[in-house]
Amino acid sequence: EAVSNAAYAILWLLVHAVGRLLFGYRSVGAGHVPDGGVLIAANHASYVDIPFTGIGLRRRMWYLGRQDLFLPALRPILRWFGWIPIRQDRVDRNGFGKAISLIREGKVVVIYPEGTRTPDGRLRPGRPGIGMIVAETGCPVVPAYLSGTRDVLPIGARWIALKPVSVTFGAPIDFSDAAKKLEGKEFYQHVGRTVMARIAELGQVPPPAERPEHRAPVPSRNAG
Repeated sequence: EAVSNAAYAILWLLVHAVGRLLFGYRSVGAGHVPDGGVLIAANHASYVDIPFTGIGLRRRMWYLGRQDLFLPALRPILRWFGWIPIRQDRVDRNGFGKAISLIREGKVVVIYPEGTRTPDGRLRPGRPGIGMIVAETGCPVVPAYLSGTRDVLPIGARWIALKPVSVTFGAPIDFSDAAKKLEGKEFYQHVGRTVMARIAELGQVPPPAERPEHRAPVPSRNAG
């Protein structure tokens, strides 16, 4: 792990330097991120969201992302750097289990609750996975809004544009009281709605509208 941490630190320095030099990168509100295990939830607009989230904090992060996100040859290396692959066709208990274990160990895990990049720039509803992680760990959730990443590399683009990028971290959200009143699907939906609303506030953009395709039944957190 020491070698992995050192490699991550070197990569962080390189990406941070490129971000500041070529994209005028700014990180706002990093002081909101508490010590210990925490889940950072950010909007998802571009493939470059992961590096621009990662250089927003000096702490090492692990990142949940769909399993087909990268070329097969690169996946072992990227997992070593902190990528946690997630299946999209069902609730991936292995992937979420890894995230839960890391948070319990006091690590920082990043999730993009929308589950996929926005095709039009508007926020989409949060999926159940974020609620499952919070239900199992009781961890605080720090909302984050990435600005400019869609301009840098929108869906379908072949080239990166040198546009300004920033990330804003908000105050952590504590769901312990909600967990006493809600469980299973109701709790997952509450977490998703609350987090996406806070992300919208940080970006000063409209919150996501509920869509029928995101209301599929979700297994109880006590199942399995």
